[in-house]
Parts: sequence; structure tokens; C-alpha cells
Amino acid sequence: MNGRRHFIKKVIAGLTAFGGWSLLQRSGLAATDTALDTSTEKLIGKGALLKKTYRPPNYETPVNYFDTPFTPNSHFFVRYHHALIPEVNVENWRLRIGGDAIGTPLAFSLEQLRRDFETVEIAALCLCSGNRRSAFEPQVAGIQWDSGAMGNALWRGVRLRDVLAKAGINASALEVTLNGADSALLTTTPDFIKSLPLAKALDENTLIAFEMNGEPLPHWNGFPVRLIVSGWVATYWMKHLTEINVISKPLDNVWMKTSYRVPKNLFAGGQFSSQEIETTVPITDIAVNSLITNLLEGQTLPALKPLEIKGVAWDAGSGIARVEISTDDGISWQSATLQQDYGRFSWRQWRYDFVPNRTKQYRIMARATSHSGDSQPFEAVANPSGYHHNAVQKIAVQVV
Repeated sequence: MNGRRHFIKKVIAGLTAFGGWSLLQRSGLAATDTALDTSTEKLIGKGALLKKTYRPPNYETPVNYFDTPFTPNSHFFVRYHHALIPEVNVENWRLRIGGDAIGTPLAFSLEQLRRDFETVEIAALCLCSGNRRSAFEPQVAGIQWDSGAMGNALWRGVRLRDVLAKAGINASALEVTLNGADSALLTTTPDFIKSLPLAKALDENTLIAFEMNGEPLPHWNGFPVRLIVSGWVATYWMKHLTEINVISKPLDNVWMKTSYRVPKNLFAGGQFSSQEIETTVPITDIAVNSLITNLLEGQTLPALKPLEIKGVAWDAGSGIARVEISTDDGISWQSATLQQDYGRFSWRQWRYDFVPNRTKQYRIMARATSHSGDSQPFEAVANPSGYHHNAVQKIAVQVV
């Protein structure tokens, strides 16, 4: 661990020697390692999370924290592609708007964003494309996420379309690119820059957020601002936003042309025609899914005692129409009770009362169906990157 810290310091020293440090300072950033606790490999400012990788930091939320409508900031999952994650000096930080299809390049401080634009709040699920990847058989490459690479939150900020309108969008506009403050240890590693189709960027539910669950964004979740792309997977939810460009040609980089793509026609999803090719398309819409949150595989339960089965269900934004539960390995299904609706982009809590009447093993399943008619399959749809694992969950419990 000390060797890794030494390597970080060497990189920072190199930035200083070649003028990169002053560039970071002018941007309101400081390349520090203070938020990583090398003695425990935990994240300072976060509660108990499940570590997948340490550098870059990738940590998932324990499932028991999903028993509330909104995932606590302290236990919200963390996902990064790069290991250098500067801490932002908000007084000097600016969000720069530019690109060849923008009328007037502009820059905004956090205070200006709050003051000059209408503030809105939306409940939305942030979900990593690879959530549940570890459940694919055979195993596929990538971080072996279980079910905790997601979180539901109340996001408060301003609409991206209002900010872009201030700068003026030209008729040639095709995509909107997003860049954040984090960077790779090696200069040869491509910067993590993503793009959105213009229509999604201008959607009223795409926000530049500066608050999460009523508090400023935590460092590990994008402080001072991040993008919220409601209904789409989290690869587009750029953290630590520093630059937004409106461009007239498709963004051509590894993060758009190679990564985060799925075979064409394999999944339903939002349109991103400028990035589609004959064989693959960018992953976009969140797939309908559900999760049992209060039972564990192999758990022992007492017979004849009422059991409340709890969970959450979600989709890309049409909303959850119903959740069905089976306690007999899929032979019969009963409707669960849907809890409060916080909006179509939020997950929906559900509950089901069950009294096990015999001492035996029960296989409990949960299946969600959206208002658009999409329902969870019984087997996950195989794909090279292990995205969209949304097969019906099965949990075996032993009643004694």
C-alpha cells in the first residue's frame, strides 16, 4: 500500500514539474490522496461498503441499506474508471460550456448555477451497467458486482437544457460531451469522456445536480456537481463535472466506440443513432428489475411465523406496474403490495406477507413488470460485457 501511495506522489510531482499542477489549481482542483485510507482500504467519509477495487475506488452498497426509499449518502455505492480523483476547491471551480455547436462559450460557478437557473428536484435510480455481473454463468470480464452497484436518491440541481440554452445551441448540434475532474495515473490512458444524444441532453429530467438527499454531493459521488441522466445507466452520470461541450459530430473515443456497448437488437433501449453501427449500440436504458432486500440465500426461518418479504423494483422510467412473488419455485405467483410512488425514475418499494406452513426449503422469487409491459426474464440475456443482468431473483431459505 505504501508503494501505491509513493506512486501517487510521484505522479503528482510529475504534474508539478511539467506545469500540470498549476493547471489543476486554476481549475479549482487539487490532486490529493487524502480521501483514501491506505491502512484499511476504506473511503474516508463513507460508511461500511463492499470493496471491489481500491484504485480506482469501486465499492458497492450492502443490500440491507436498500430497505429505505432513498439510499443514505454515507452508504451510496462508488464507481470510478480512474484513480486520480481531485478534491475540488469550490471557490475556484468553474463549469465550462463550449464546443463547435455552441453559440457563446460560458463558464459558471456553483453560486451562479444556483442563482441564475430554476432549481428542480427529482428522485432517480443511479445504476451501474454491470450491476449483478457476478451472477452471469459463465463468468464475464469486468468488475464482479453483486447487487449493490446502485442507489436511489433525491437529486437537486438545474436542468442541463437551461444551461445550454444560456450559451445558445447551433443548428448543427448532434451530441453533448461530458468531462469530469478525475483522471488516470498514466497519461496514455484515455480520459473518461462520454456523450449524450442532443435529445437526451435536452430532456427535462437530465440535470446538473449539486445536492443529494438534501445535502451537498459527497466527494465520492461527484462534488460539486454531477450529471443526472434519469432512466439511463450510470456511465453517463458524469461526476465532478468540469466541462460540457455541444458538438456537431459523433464523439470518437474508446468510451463511446468500444466500451459500454451491447449487440444490436439484443436489448430495448433509448435511441442514440449517431453512435450506432451495424453490430453494436451504446447501452442506454435501465432494464426492468427487482431485488429482495431482507432475505439471504440459505437463511434459516422459523415455521408458522409471519414473514414480511421486502424489496425494490425499477425500470427506465415507465414505472412499475406490479411485482409478483412466488414461494413455490415459480409454480404460482401472488401480487406484492407496492409502496409509495416517488416518481417514475425512482425505484418502488414493495412488500409481501408470507406464512411458511411446513418445515422444508422454500425457493422465493420476485418478478417485476413495468407499465410499458416489460417483465423480467427467467434467464439473464448473455452479452460479452455482462450488462443488464435482470433475471428473476431466486432465494432459497430453509424453514425449520
